[in-house]
Amino acid sequence: MRQPLAGVKVVEVAMWGFVTSAGAVLADWGADVLKVEHAVTGDPQRGLRRTGQFVVEGDTNVNFEHPNRGKRSIGVDIGTESGREILDDLIRGADVFLTSLLPSAQRKFKIEVDDVRAANPSIIYARGSALGTRGEESERGGYDMTAFWCRASTAQSLTPPDIEGIIGPPAPAYGDTISGTNLAGGIAAALFARERGGEPSVVDVSLLGSGVWSMGLAIDSSLMANKPAVAAPTGVRASLNPLTSMYRTSDDRWISLVMLQPMRYWAEFCQHIDRADLADDARFNSYEVLETNAAEAGRLIADAIAAQPLSHWTTRFATMSGPWAPVQDTLQAGADAQIRDNGYITTVQAADGEEFELVASPVKFDGADTELRRAPLFAEHTDAVLEGLGLDWDRIIQLKVDGVVA
Repeated sequence: MRQPLAGVKVVEVAMWGFVTSAGAVLADWGADVLKVEHAVTGDPQRGLRRTGQFVVEGDTNVNFEHPNRGKRSIGVDIGTESGREILDDLIRGADVFLTSLLPSAQRKFKIEVDDVRAANPSIIYARGSALGTRGEESERGGYDMTAFWCRASTAQSLTPPDIEGIIGPPAPAYGDTISGTNLAGGIAAALFARERGGEPSVVDVSLLGSGVWSMGLAIDSSLMANKPAVAAPTGVRASLNPLTSMYRTSDDRWISLVMLQPMRYWAEFCQHIDRADLADDARFNSYEVLETNAAEAGRLIADAIAAQPLSHWTTRFATMSGPWAPVQDTLQAGADAQIRDNGYITTVQAADGEEFELVASPVKFDGADTELRRAPLFAEHTDAVLEGLGLDWDRIIQLKVDGVVA
């Protein structure tokens, strides 16, 4: 069962990265996702060619490809009477209606729950919002930077107190992609419940809620202790467990150790850094004394690791049972053999036949790699979709002349 959602039809009225990435995950899982774009302007994400330090050159725009791969596109002005009739026809044949439009726009275009259910009472209605559907601010929009990263506490919790400003997110659409996966999972659960004979659900996920969930354990602990989580000052990595820290190698790379039960791994670790003498050292041979002398143990470990490059430690630690990892940048992660071997990055063929690579969504079924297809060109499937609805060519041409479809 490599595509568990094969046969599921999704109508997506969404823009930018959050909700559209949910549609991308559903498409990865086999759903037929029809992206409804405005007949003239389309999804504004098509024009987003700069994200941070990266500028897109050429026809293939990964900013659009990442959250829209595998979909079909139809250009329709749903604000017109004829466009709305087309949308209702699409809704009648769908399993899921997916939208990112603000509540005011949902009302304007008559795509609130009751409107959509009037065309298809059994449809699952899924929506993504910035700040949730309740409360005084439920009508407001937002982006992952505002609602997910800043308001839900990641930014402040990650920023050391001795630097100016606030640390920004590590990647474009960071909170969007995480939140979109949450929404896709909620939709899958709703499909399962309906398949079991339950009522069709209304599925809600917000950037704020996903951000709070991502910080959940820290927020739980803060509420219990009545104090905020605070990042350590720059350069400070003090720990009562020297096997949960980061250490610099001789070639200026870093290694992360996370061995939460230090005495379980201490003797073996000492052997792997060629300091077997430390295993029985009276300063470190029990939980109590290791915690007391953690700073000294950390200094000795740092000295040992700093004597060799990362390639040396990669070979040495290959036989070590304790968890560790190299600290990698985005290009290094993209070249990581383990990432490649697991199919977490996949080759996609662009519309012009050229190949490029995209990160796959993380869920696998039956061990099979996700087979990704490119994002649609603007309104690429309009004619085929309208023909599928039974419209003849005279009607389709007239709709194009009227500006209702593209």
